[in-house]
Amino acid sequence: MSKETPPYRVLVLSVVKHSYVARALGAHSRFELVVVADDPDQPDWVHQRNEKFAHEYNIPYVRDIDKAIADYDVQVAVVSSQTDRHCDLTVRSADGGLHVVQDKPMSNSLSECDRVVDAVSRNSVKFLMWNRNLLPAIVQARDAITRGNLGDPYAFHVDFYFAKDAGPSKDSRGPNDPPLDWLETLKAAHVTGADGGVGVEPMGELSIEGCYPLAYIAMLSPSRITRVFARTAAHFHQLYVDNQVEDLATVTLEFENGALGSLCIGRIGAASHPDIGEIKLHILGSKGALVVSEAKPEIGIYYRGQPTEEFKNVRLLASENDYLLANGFAQAIDSDGQTLLDAPMSREITATIQAAIESGHTGEVVTVK
Repeated sequence: MSKETPPYRVLVLSVVKHSYVARALGAHSRFELVVVADDPDQPDWVHQRNEKFAHEYNIPYVRDIDKAIADYDVQVAVVSSQTDRHCDLTVRSADGGLHVVQDKPMSNSLSECDRVVDAVSRNSVKFLMWNRNLLPAIVQARDAITRGNLGDPYAFHVDFYFAKDAGPSKDSRGPNDPPLDWLETLKAAHVTGADGGVGVEPMGELSIEGCYPLAYIAMLSPSRITRVFARTAAHFHQLYVDNQVEDLATVTLEFENGALGSLCIGRIGAASHPDIGEIKLHILGSKGALVVSEAKPEIGIYYRGQPTEEFKNVRLLASENDYLLANGFAQAIDSDGQTLLDAPMSREITATIQAAIESGHTGEVVTVK
């Protein structure tokens, strides 16, 4: 960036879930966090988290989104609110002329996703759904496919098991204990970073984390997914049992070009794996095959008194993904180019997830809308 080019001024539009998206933009020289904002009618716990983040960065917290957009000369919004507010805040930002980086998932509603696609197109702004596609192992897999090393890919499989807890294990509570409240439990999980599904509506792992593996497939496959068949279960955690959502799922994928795929996804508990989880891709092509471990390269760290919630295996280049995503987003704004995971593709991923959830409930093959 030349001295004459000022950074893009960023509105942090609620930061009650994960703060890593806002932090990633704040760490990049092309962006400057200048204000945090939210609606005044949000509950106290939302304002408290927003104020804490604003204080950390020594920037104002404004309880009026329209006022923040009007008064702080912002060009970019980062949306990391409760999941059920994602799309509404993104639409309002786009209508205010702001480019948007949104935390996952896009939404639990395809009609809300359609609102985002329309608003982004109508206002000629850029949209990026945060993702993990620029981790070194995923980039190397993409490059191998692009070079033709595998020939024509015809089968994909992704294991995406997250080694995180979600409160008491299944069947560990008494028969007279009340059902666990989704929102209250996720609010309490904030300190461990296990609150990815925070919001009023309960969400299973397909909704919470499915964006990541399906984004891998979208980048690596030349064809869209047309039909799915899924089996889902609440296998590990009482929170998921009580709220009738899945913490474990298998999904079979059919592609428009005749290729096939499969996805195994689950929140399998912190005691199940020393790393963030088993995250691996298998790709078969007409000339060869590829197995990709997403976490590599990594290093194992073990010591006395190590906190139980601390991952023992650390991805050495995880921060590179964040930097490259921010860098690519700035370039897309500069050149009026395409972002890595734009609004139409994010909507397509949500449609695949919704079809898989429906299939898990009905036991039928479901066409992706």
